[in-house]
Amino acid sequence: MVKSAPSPITNRKPSKLEGIKENSNFLREPVATEILQDTTHFTENAVQLLKYHGSYQQDNRDNRTKGQEKDYQFMLRTKNPGGLVPQQLYLALDKLADEYGNHTLRVTTRQGFQMHGILKKNLKASIATIVKNLGTTLGACGDINRNVMAPPAPFKNRPEYQYAWEYAQNIADLLSAQTGAYYEIWLDGEKAISAEEDPEVKAARQRNGNGTIIHNNEEPIYGTYYMPRKFKICVTVPGDNSVDLYSQDLTLVVITNKKKQLEGFNIFAGGGLGRTHGKEETFARLADQIGYVAKDDVYDVVKAIVATQRDYGDRTDRRHARLKYLINDWGVDKFRTQVEEYFGKPVEAFKPLPEFKYHDFLGWNEQGDGKLFLGISIDNGRIKDEGSFQLKTALREIVEQFNLPIRLTPNHNLIFYDIEPDSKEAIQDILSRHGVGDDPTKIEPLVRYAMACPALPTCGLAVTESERAIPGILERIRALLDKLGLQKEHFVVRMTGCPNGCARPYLAELGFVGSAPESYQLWLGGSPNQTRLAQPYTDKLHHNDLESFLEPIFVYFKKSRKSKESFGDFCDRVGFDTIREFAATYEPQTANGANKSRHRVNLKEEVYSKLKEVAESQGKPMTQLVTEALEVYFQNLS
Repeated sequence: MVKSAPSPITNRKPSKLEGIKENSNFLREPVATEILQDTTHFTENAVQLLKYHGSYQQDNRDNRTKGQEKDYQFMLRTKNPGGLVPQQLYLALDKLADEYGNHTLRVTTRQGFQMHGILKKNLKASIATIVKNLGTTLGACGDINRNVMAPPAPFKNRPEYQYAWEYAQNIADLLSAQTGAYYEIWLDGEKAISAEEDPEVKAARQRNGNGTIIHNNEEPIYGTYYMPRKFKICVTVPGDNSVDLYSQDLTLVVITNKKKQLEGFNIFAGGGLGRTHGKEETFARLADQIGYVAKDDVYDVVKAIVATQRDYGDRTDRRHARLKYLINDWGVDKFRTQVEEYFGKPVEAFKPLPEFKYHDFLGWNEQGDGKLFLGISIDNGRIKDEGSFQLKTALREIVEQFNLPIRLTPNHNLIFYDIEPDSKEAIQDILSRHGVGDDPTKIEPLVRYAMACPALPTCGLAVTESERAIPGILERIRALLDKLGLQKEHFVVRMTGCPNGCARPYLAELGFVGSAPESYQLWLGGSPNQTRLAQPYTDKLHHNDLESFLEPIFVYFKKSRKSKESFGDFCDRVGFDTIREFAATYEPQTANGANKSRHRVNLKEEVYSKLKEVAESQGKPMTQLVTEALEVYFQNLS
């Protein structure tokens, strides 16, 4: 893909959103005024500021009625550094989902929770309840540091994991918005009781460095204009890529000595996945190695990196505003030099690291102190009760009965930890009674490693389905693999309803990116451990053509792969030209092994739509309907 930079930003006007931030009095107005108004929705300016408070205004497109007002509702997102959800908070969210939401909770791919379906009149009560129960939504969205991720595994005998949790929380505190607007609007000025902030973090926030602090400002790190765009951070440990570290604006990797004592952090920067169809100047990008910093300097180097993006990121074109574009335009060396200017000294050389691998931590595991943890797989992160599958009820019962802390995972699953061994059987019984499994080996592997964003009907950016479509897509892929003799194969599949990449499809072995109604851009060639970008293979694949399109690719994979080579590694090694050449001459095999010719006929869009409608109403494949109609037509000709 072409990665051309836009024209120089000097002498270009700031984007409209910069003015909205400037005139907001640090995120207060017009949200503070409009929350008091008896309306179903906010104005556009307020909607943009509402994001900083953790909420998106949405329209349920399933409920749209032509000529009437949109079905306005709100998505509320929590910020949980390292995925930590205290027991009290979980029970409060569970109750809110029933009282004000759509009776479900959704684990996000950044280790937080989302609630959907909240009405404007219930938004204040919902946020106030979350804050009073040890949670927050402040900074879960908006041009600000988002939720700081960390590996969710609660290994008590591996200090590096405990360091990752500690610094994820501290960096989240360091970069938390300092404006009083949040508590003024949602809690009438009452500051909720929260954990005491680390004194080092508090001191670091005010320490000037070399221009990192904006003096006499309500936001000492962000200033009046906050960041040019959202800013994403994670802290991980060597070898653990459960956090998709290459997709982050800033990644810190814990470095310990031989005694497992913390020494410092390796730094990656410049990752990001959001892009726009047809805009080749927007692209997915992997983070670069920047260097190493001692533990005593970590907060100052984080501030230096944030300040560099704050002061030099593009505020004129929001499509070009992420840190990845600044580093791509400048180069790593220039970026590092500017960071060092703010930091006040050179960044040290990057420390050697082992190969990063993906882990999901599902099932029952020892946590290293005699207790257990349990990773529960949640399809697409959606916690719900549906028929005999009563996941929401089961999780609530476990929390109520055993008072267990929770860690949400970056692959929208959930971990209970600090479980006494003699509680295992009772927890298994609860899960079993509610139709929930605890054995990851019994999960279809395609499902286990898949992710999808919510998309339709509520996300305003979605152009097609994702969460509601992926179960059927995965079933069809599995059936195709089985038909082709690839029963034991599985790979990482991710799907989004638009190109923004919330479920990180550009790091998948097989990525579906919504490009039109019922159609997807197909990305191939990412690695099983999410350490290599996939590339776009085709721009518009209609979901009805899935099997015929993927079959030659899978057959070529079966014929030409190396021993134990993964699907993503195979696609990356052989290249797309070779795959396309094979697909162009491929003839499908029938059950008896004879060649079955494949013919393509183009239809007008209105004819195709009508055919699809009739096929669905009659429960027949479209091919069958076309064949039957043409047979009748040819008989009439004779």
